[in-house]
Amino acid sequence: MQPAKRLEKIPPYLFAEINRKREELEAKGVDIINLAVGDPDKPTPARILQVMHEAIDDASNHNYPPYQGMQEFREAAAKWMERRFGITGLNPYAEVISSIGSKEAIHNTFLAFVEAGDYTLIPDPGYPVYRTSTIFAGGEPFTMPLKAENNFLPDLSAISEEIAYKTKLLWINYPNNPTGALATLEFFEELVAFCKRYDILLCHDHAYSEMAYDGYKPPSVLQVAGAKDVAIEFHSLSKSYNMTGWRIGFAVGNAIGIQALRQVKTNVDSGVFKAIQKAAIAAYSTNEAELQAVMSVYQKRRDIIVKGLQSLGWPIEPPKATLYVWLPVPPGYSSMEFVTLLLDKCGILVPPGNGYGAAGEGFFRIALTIPDERMHEAIQRLEDAGIRYDG
Repeated sequence: MQPAKRLEKIPPYLFAEINRKREELEAKGVDIINLAVGDPDKPTPARILQVMHEAIDDASNHNYPPYQGMQEFREAAAKWMERRFGITGLNPYAEVISSIGSKEAIHNTFLAFVEAGDYTLIPDPGYPVYRTSTIFAGGEPFTMPLKAENNFLPDLSAISEEIAYKTKLLWINYPNNPTGALATLEFFEELVAFCKRYDILLCHDHAYSEMAYDGYKPPSVLQVAGAKDVAIEFHSLSKSYNMTGWRIGFAVGNAIGIQALRQVKTNVDSGVFKAIQKAAIAAYSTNEAELQAVMSVYQKRRDIIVKGLQSLGWPIEPPKATLYVWLPVPPGYSSMEFVTLLLDKCGILVPPGNGYGAAGEGFFRIALTIPDERMHEAIQRLEDAGIRYDG
């Protein structure tokens, strides 16, 4: 029995490997401080849970849902886009589709557009699914290095016309995982113009749209005039509402992109359980005060980690968004050497930067998804072990 050869091109999924290592060490009795995975540790808000309980008891929700999502859900998503970003006139049928979180919709977009010989432009470092889904679809991933000196934004001028004309999809993700970088509407305008010139579908993974601090509000690429001509955007309730396990989100924007995604989805999945969609509708009615109460938890953790690492010599500033802090490894270490040192000497588990792409070498990522006291303990373990950026 021979698996498909495409699997030989795909490494084990980064976080699956991280979880395997964690379980192995914990089985040996090691007290692991897991700063690796961006899975919120707080419960889903009670109001959302209550709607879910009521929806489960309603037998009318127990049958197959509409493939593209309930009309009520798609309308709620369109209204949320209008309230949040000021984007008016979205057609809930033609320009909005429900998704099983973001990951499946991202993957299925590659299947909808990419064929053998096609290129995809993907950020490096970036969410590993962009690369693996390109390979699954038979395309060629072309990486756009995200460099600190360019504020972790891709350099469009470095993409040759030969590559651009062969490209089907260009992927961005701001606020960015793993770097925490931000993008302005002016940069989004450049991307829209670039994609119009080369007839590329611009795909914005906006999973961290609400995970922002210090009053910052991340923009949507669809706020750019004419963006719907070439762009779709992916939203998820996973991080913003502590709903990672619920697997619910939506894609919105260019009607051709949404229709192509719908065609794939109708052939590979049967939609999202209606009760979950109704709970998501409740989440979209969350007011600003409730949302900021959730965000304040992560902002406090961010401040604990940043202040603690600054005291150990790390040259960092507090990120204004995402669940992550992106950090350089101390001089003299590779990414893998340093994260191995943290695990062996401190029992601290973090992913190496090069796990997100070659351009991530020299960095590692911390997730703000454990309680405050464990954050303090992690800093203390580093100090006790004599691990510093400058030493």
